[in-house]
Amino acid sequence: MTTSIFPALVLLNIWTVYRFWQDKDRARKGGRRVAESDLLGLALIGGTPGAFLGRHLFRHKTRKEPFSTCLQLIVVVQIGMIIGVLMW
Repeated sequence: MTTSIFPALVLLNIWTVYRFWQDKDRARKGGRRVAESDLLGLALIGGTPGAFLGRHLFRHKTRKEPFSTCLQLIVVVQIGMIIGVLMW
């Protein structure tokens, strides 16, 4: 089962980085933006590393609140879930 999850997570994180780039590009050009809820949703379902990488690479949404707080909260919840699964 873990062998099928890893490639899916890699693809999800690549997609998440792409969506951060796309939102940054659209912001520069004045186009229709990617909804913050979509970006946070990608992080929530496993794209957290991609979200942080995208923020760093494109210097995008690094100071945006409450976006930053929500992303950090997602990380805390995910770490808690991983610890819970490992201890169970």
